[in-house]
Amino acid sequence: MTERADRTIHALRSGHDYLTAVVHGLATADLRRPSGASDWDVSQVLSHLGSGAEIGLATLEGALGGTGAPDGEFNKSVWARWNAMSPVERAEAFVTADEALVSGYEALDPQARKDLRIDLGFLPVPVDVATVGGLRLGEFTHHTWDVEVAFDHAAALAPVAVELLLDQAGMLIGFLGKADVLGGRSVRLAVRTHQPERSFGLVVHDAVQLADEEPLQPDAVLRAPAEWWLRLTTGRHAPVYTPAEVALDGDSLTLDELRSIFPGF
Repeated sequence: MTERADRTIHALRSGHDYLTAVVHGLATADLRRPSGASDWDVSQVLSHLGSGAEIGLATLEGALGGTGAPDGEFNKSVWARWNAMSPVERAEAFVTADEALVSGYEALDPQARKDLRIDLGFLPVPVDVATVGGLRLGEFTHHTWDVEVAFDHAAALAPVAVELLLDQAGMLIGFLGKADVLGGRSVRLAVRTHQPERSFGLVVHDAVQLADEEPLQPDAVLRAPAEWWLRLTTGRHAPVYTPAEVALDGDSLTLDELRSIFPGF
């Protein structure tokens, strides 16, 4: 598990350095452009990432110091302060706050990366550094895309994060997927990705679940870049953002129906 924590922290550093360079190249007008996140401009995405970094660092420090996660009032005060910032202030503060969080993870020694347990406040039990870092990596990587796609509709998720995010996709699929949109229909989908190559199953019945292996007789077969599969599950799947090589074969499910299962958040 230490290896996974190490890889995750490395990906968080890579993502921070990349997005920081992007932010430093943005003009004030760029920060007000609509982002890939519904109802948010670019500065609001950076505000979300920056306030999340601030809360994440407080949570990490609480685990290290034995004081536990900050309470809801702390979180509300952080969000209120970030919401009151101007677009330029949000961009500048994001760089500082996210650097502090990534540096906090990097400062953890091998023992802490293996044994430390962190109470996130919304999970039933404290979890390890790899899990907490992985959740942040998923949030950070998709919101980086939200920023990039404001300027390039062909933007893709950072390759350094994709394999790690594929490995943890099953953790949230039940929350992200909405089985009821199919009106009670059950669908067994074979998913085949490339970059990296993976094959697994998606089952839509009473709930949405991933299976380690493809169904023997799938109702449909999805072939797609792995990064688009990840964007699909988080609602970043509009036709304008869908690469030409995405293909769904079979008569039981259309691509628009598959999109509807994952409305995003």
